Amino acid sequence: MQRLLLAATFLLSAPLHGQSAQERVATVTNTPGLVAFWDFTQREAPGKRFTAHVPAGATNDYALDAGNYIKDLWNAGPSASYADFPLLGSGPFGQAIRIKQETNPDFRPLLFVPRTRLHDSPLDIKGVGKAVTVVVWAIRESGNHALAGIWHEGTDLKEKTTETIAKVERGQRQYALFAGLNKEGSACGHVSENGASSFTNKYALHKCNSAELSPKVPADASPEVLAKSWQTFAMTFDSKTQLITGWLNGQSGDRWLDNPQKDKLLSFAANAWLQGRLAKIPGLQEGEDPKFPADQYYNPPEDKPVKVTVLAAEETTRQELREYAFTKVKVTVTNGQETARELVALRLNPWWYPHGIYQPKNDGTGGPFTIGRVIHSSRGVGFTGWIGGVAVFDRALTAEELAKFHSLAK
Repeated sequence: MQRLLLAATFLLSAPLHGQSAQERVATVTNTPGLVAFWDFTQREAPGKRFTAHVPAGATNDYALDAGNYIKDLWNAGPSASYADFPLLGSGPFGQAIRIKQETNPDFRPLLFVPRTRLHDSPLDIKGVGKAVTVVVWAIRESGNHALAGIWHEGTDLKEKTTETIAKVERGQRQYALFAGLNKEGSACGHVSENGASSFTNKYALHKCNSAELSPKVPADASPEVLAKSWQTFAMTFDSKTQLITGWLNGQSGDRWLDNPQKDKLLSFAANAWLQGRLAKIPGLQEGEDPKFPADQYYNPPEDKPVKVTVLAAEETTRQELREYAFTKVKVTVTNGQETARELVALRLNPWWYPHGIYQPKNDGTGGPFTIGRVIHSSRGVGFTGWIGGVAVFDRALTAEELAKFHSLAK
């Protein structure tokens, strides 16, 4: 035990590019709005569970359990323990855990705070008018899936993997940060208003993607390579501006998706835009689905275009490309009247999100906060690599604050 204490003391006091780990931790914990910060050095006791740095007076230190959600929900596979998360012995804050490329399809270990220990706590960010930031310092070896958040995707989806499931649960999504999803390697923020699906698709689709992408770095690379490979993933949701934004290394950047109707998933968002537009026109319009749920329309503001480009002009007809804050639309104007409107691009970063954060019922069905993976029916391996810190805030951090956080990884 004495050796463990000495090792921990060395990790915490060792200078990192002129700044000690304690100073780096203080930079995070002194940032207003902090809810929890796991640096993977702070534990209940040597060899015990990781705990989070929390504000003074907080009553929950959010100790992390180790689990295998396949065993919990499918009754298959082995149990997980802290031994399944190798330690690096270094990182932005002195330590990091490894999420491995597991080969056993019945083994998907994760670290988590059970719902019973977080429900209605500051970590349980939910409801209308609430904001959130999730920051993860990581080295991505592979994958595009979850890094951290409250994002139980549900096991009620009709897939091959759910045919043998023992415990069927509805989705309990709130907020989470992913390593890309539809844009692998980006910082992808995800927020859900209903815990379940979006735009009549079976998945939740309110998500953003940073402009920049993180590289793939072998998890067993040399210490010198790993020390230079830390990336700072972040997502913010600002309820005042209604924006979900992905940030990689302190930079967000614009990202657009052209021809969203052709995208496997976001074609559903394009249809939600169309159905919302058609529903505003009296009478049943061509292409309108009267059964489409009104609460799933997706119609970002299109009052005033940012830019207008004339594509073609004849004596009585003109085609324009109108770029709005979150959409690009091709408009046909005939004799001064708009006669056609076609969505040609959706903005992916930032993403317009006019809802609150899903608020689970007080019946224990809400999701846990997980690190490294989330509960999902497809049971994919997901992200692999090193995670050297996870922080959650109850407000949307600024670009300057996130850039400062990335400086801790250099």
